[in-house]
Amino acid sequence: MSLRNCRDVKVLQVSPVGRSETPDEFFELILEYPDWDGWKPGQFVMVRPVSWELDMLWARPFSISSAGDGRLTLFIQKVGRGTGRLARIAPGDMVTLWGPLGNSFAVEKDTPTLLLAGGIGIAPFRGYVERHPSPKNVQLFLAHRLPLACYPYDYLCGHVQGQCILEEKPEDLDGIIDAMGGLIKEYAQKKGLVLACGPTPFMRTVQRFAREFGARAQVSLENRMACGVGACLGCVTRDGEGHHVQVCTKGPVFWADKVEL
Repeated sequence: MSLRNCRDVKVLQVSPVGRSETPDEFFELILEYPDWDGWKPGQFVMVRPVSWELDMLWARPFSISSAGDGRLTLFIQKVGRGTGRLARIAPGDMVTLWGPLGNSFAVEKDTPTLLLAGGIGIAPFRGYVERHPSPKNVQLFLAHRLPLACYPYDYLCGHVQGQCILEEKPEDLDGIIDAMGGLIKEYAQKKGLVLACGPTPFMRTVQRFAREFGARAQVSLENRMACGVGACLGCVTRDGEGHHVQVCTKGPVFWADKVEL
């Protein structure tokens, strides 16, 4: 990434998503669209509000949810101090933004494509379905623990076929795993493409079924990142040959058979 892709942009909107059961837990952060040559679904950005000064040194990484028409949209869940403070910034505030970073999901126009999202892992799939050249070939599966209204599921289902399962109690997990296994087997049999994003246990399940059924699958990792450009080595994982690789520069998207989870 060149230095010209690091700049200060203005906050346009901060919008809570969901209902009273999860007040302010999810929100959309909408920024001015930088003067990028382009971006691809699966890539991410690093964000650091200018107002943080020296109080919080590290930026935060977020998948690009959608971008265009002068707006860059990030779908964020409050999970710590940094995302909590991001939820409190206001329109007109400035943030330092660098990106687009990393690689992207495979896009194959005529290939049946299955999107597997675990909770907040749905974030990059909004841009994916918006930009896919043949959305009729795309299907979305969402496993979630919080109310469905917290996620852009209905919006995505306006573009592609969708299925979702709520995990309310421990035994629901078995149903989610069975459903994922059935879908991955189906797409393996029709030589389709499986794309997944979510927490590590979710991704391990995808990887296991992909190996079992011989599916072509990609996983997007959510390792902690501080710099986003490969310098800090905080996001290192192992590739399929046991070599250490930076998720921010070699990923975040990996073929499931080429990475250790």
